[in-house]
Amino acid sequence: GATTRWRFRGAASTRDQAIVDADGTESRMKYFGAQVVSDEETDVSASDEDTSWVSWFCNLQGNEFFCEVDEDYIQDEFNLSGLNQQVPYYDYALDLILDIESPHEEMLTEEQHELVESAAEMLYGLIHQRFILTSRGLSAMYDKFKSVDFGRCPRVLCGGAACLPVGQADVPRTSTVKIFCPKCEDIYYPRSKLQGNIDGAYFGTTFPHLFLMTYSHLRSGKQVAKYVPKVFGFKIHPSSQEVLSARRKEKKGERSKSSQKGAHKAPVGVKLDGGKPQITQGG
Repeated sequence: GATTRWRFRGAASTRDQAIVDADGTESRMKYFGAQVVSDEETDVSASDEDTSWVSWFCNLQGNEFFCEVDEDYIQDEFNLSGLNQQVPYYDYALDLILDIESPHEEMLTEEQHELVESAAEMLYGLIHQRFILTSRGLSAMYDKFKSVDFGRCPRVLCGGAACLPVGQADVPRTSTVKIFCPKCEDIYYPRSKLQGNIDGAYFGTTFPHLFLMTYSHLRSGKQVAKYVPKVFGFKIHPSSQEVLSARRKEKKGERSKSSQKGAHKAPVGVKLDGGKPQITQGG
C-alpha cells in the first residue's frame, strides 16, 4: 500500500509532504501558508534523500541554534533516560530521528503521522538539551558561537558581542529560547521571529554558564560600559532625583494645607435685612 511521510519545518511554518505512490513514483508538494508548489517545481534530488533527519532538521530556516547531535549519543539508551515519559509516540519519534522505518508506521493515520513529527521535534530538542552539556556538544556549540550563529547582543554598549542560547526553564512548553550576552550578562529575545518560537527547554538553563566556565577565555574581563545620562553635556548627579522628590513632596504638602484651610472656612449664608438680602458668614 501507499505510505505517507510528513516533515514539518520546525520553527518555520513550511512543511514538505513526500508521497510515495503504489507504483513507486514519488511526488513532493511544498506548503507555505496558502502557497502550493507542485512536484514539477520541487524535484527531490538524490542528495536530499541521503540527508539524515538530524541534518535536515538542523538546517531548516529558524533552527540555526541547534547543533547536530551525534547518532551514537542518540542510540545510547542511558542518554535518553526518562524521555519516554515526557514525549508522546516516543518509539515512533525515535525511529524517525534515527531514520529507521517503524514496522507499524503504515497503520498510523495522517493525523498520527503529524503527531509523530511533532513528537520527534520535541524528543530531539530534549536530547539536544542534554547533549550540549557534554564535551562533544560543547565543542559543537563552540564552533557555532565563533561563527556568531546565535546572534549578537542588541545592547549598544556591548559592541555587538556574540551571544549564546539559553532557556528560562528546563521543562518544555514553559518559555521560548532567549540569547544570553556574556558581556553584560543579561538575556534578550532573538532577532529572528522563527528562532524566537523555539522552546527554551531545548537549550536549558545551564548551557551558557557551563559553556563560559569551560571556555573561560571567552569571558570578557573588562568592566561593562554603562550609559551615562547628561543634560547640556553635564552628568546628572544622583542626588538630583532626591531633590526633585523632596520638591514634589513640599508642593504636595502645600496643596494639602490649602485644601484643609478651605474645608474649615465658615459657610456663607444669606440674611434678609429690611427686605434687602445681605451676604454674611456664619460662625
